[in-house]
Amino acid sequence: MSGFFYYLTAFALVLGILVVIHEFGHYLAARWAGVKVLRFSVGFGRPIWLRRWGEDGTEWVIAAFPLGGYVKMLDEREGEVAAKELHRSFNRQPVRWRMVIVAAGPAANFALAVLIYWGLFWHGTEEFKPILGNSAIASPAAAAGLQDGEQVLRVGGEKVQTWQEMRWLLLQRAAEQDQIDLEVINAANEIAIRRLDVSSVRRSGWQGDALEQLGFALYHPRLPPVLGKVNVNSAAEAAGLRSGDEILSIDEQAIDSWAKVVRVVRQSPAKTLRIEVLRDGAHLEMSVTPVAVDERGSTIGRIGAAASDHSQARAALMITVSYGPWPAFQKAVGETWDKSVFTLLMIGKMVTGEVSWRNISGPVTIADYAGQSARLGMDYYLKFLALVSISLGVLNLLPIPILDGGHLLYYLVEIIKRGPVSERAMEIGQQIGLTLLIMLMAFAFYNDINRLLFSG
Repeated sequence: MSGFFYYLTAFALVLGILVVIHEFGHYLAARWAGVKVLRFSVGFGRPIWLRRWGEDGTEWVIAAFPLGGYVKMLDEREGEVAAKELHRSFNRQPVRWRMVIVAAGPAANFALAVLIYWGLFWHGTEEFKPILGNSAIASPAAAAGLQDGEQVLRVGGEKVQTWQEMRWLLLQRAAEQDQIDLEVINAANEIAIRRLDVSSVRRSGWQGDALEQLGFALYHPRLPPVLGKVNVNSAAEAAGLRSGDEILSIDEQAIDSWAKVVRVVRQSPAKTLRIEVLRDGAHLEMSVTPVAVDERGSTIGRIGAAASDHSQARAALMITVSYGPWPAFQKAVGETWDKSVFTLLMIGKMVTGEVSWRNISGPVTIADYAGQSARLGMDYYLKFLALVSISLGVLNLLPIPILDGGHLLYYLVEIIKRGPVSERAMEIGQQIGLTLLIMLMAFAFYNDINRLLFSG
């Protein structure tokens, strides 16, 4: 599958799952409350697939414009309702039931995230240990004295086991603090405290990768430039390279690590390279032409060969994290809660100008991340799905008319004033909400275009 269609498929699957889950939350709550559901639609606009199913003859629809969906319920404000079905009309329900039905969509998104995290934590996931590579020159990490090969044990006093846990805690702390203490241990088992200045993340408006801004890099062990697996029908096989060959030089440039092999090959798409190898004590010379492939919009070279078995190095870098059923569920709930609060905090800081609006992502960027996470493996793809589900749940609960949170705001006002909000007020609110939503989408598409044209 080509890169474009792979990323498109990964994005479509994420979008489809999230829309179905969100709308199914509304649907189940409506059925529970006794409200008649007329249509369950994935997408907007003209139906391209329609079936009627259930005792109420509910229309199940896939529509032409896929960015979203809706559940249409029996409602006197949208059409004439037969007298015998008035009790099943949405607008006739007590306000508490209307609030339950509206809130059930975002709640379903949060429930999906909890379910995904629960399964991952229970099953166990293999992740990188928080072992640091060489810090970028003149970066906060370098200024803190963080060294190549040091492993982070605690962030702000809280224990971490994986690179992602370290990353997440740094992001949380950086939202409120200027300095964070990191407890690290080196290869000689010497423990030290490094004080990291994270104020630059906030000063930048949270643009870009926070860890990259701080100068963090993942540790890469030094692997010898020895070939392991050579793929069938690859450029490496065509050149005569074999498993066990040690690469001594490429175009007369001395090679002392596998990382250097990868770097030279990636930088040489469709360019013939002269390689000197050591095989069974004999020096051999051969030519190989890396195949040009697309990677996230850039053309790189590949020869179809991997490094020799580095299982020991991998074992030293990776850790499998798993929990029992109940601890896994508790951690899943905590993870969902923490990310929901952090998302809300970032939205608030965006409104006050502390976080750049350039951080808003549109469908192109989300599709890119979906494809990247899918290529990394099912664990990463599911985590991405959970994160986007949380973001969708939080976004829908914002008190903006046209979103679920806006409707909940109307119902709260109805409870306080002991009467429904006027049709005129709701109409004005809908116009404001639609305007805000269009502006948000415009920002998202603008940022997508900027990333496409000017990133990298």
